[in-house]
Amino acid sequence: MDTRHIRAETTIGELEIVADGPAITGIYFPNHAKHPGAGSLGVRTSEERDPLLSRTAQQIREYLAHSRRSFDVPIAPAGDETSQRIWSLLTEIPYGSTVTYGQIAETLGDRSLAQRVGQAVGRNPISIIVPCHRVVGAGGALTGYAGGLERKRILLELEEPAEAAAERLF
Repeated sequence: MDTRHIRAETTIGELEIVADGPAITGIYFPNHAKHPGAGSLGVRTSEERDPLLSRTAQQIREYLAHSRRSFDVPIAPAGDETSQRIWSLLTEIPYGSTVTYGQIAETLGDRSLAQRVGQAVGRNPISIIVPCHRVVGAGGALTGYAGGLERKRILLELEEPAEAAAERLF
């Protein structure tokens, strides 16, 4: 296919945004835990030259600026059938909400799949748009995030209602 990528500056750091043909296939932070490696990113291009990558970068910037809550770019994460199902469930978690690994496993029909859910969440190739940051440990504990726990905390705080953020300050 036509694999290409850009590096986009955002308020939470530089992101590598990858597309293959007509869909986004990856969004990676610097030092991303599950980065696929430069060889699989295709050619580097610029936002000005690629409308899909430009639109994706713009939507992420809007999200980070509190002016967007959802995304409408086509995505095509590569993974096995179970991972695909889990990633699809992640896209259904509402903005400002969190779920646990166990809750997703229950949705899949087997609470014992929580570890498998954790593996798929950790390998989510499309950070932010497939909102794996909304998955927390039992009791709301912040657990692993391929972009780092500090970024996960930032993304979760970004989605807090203003009242909750104010309560947290006092």
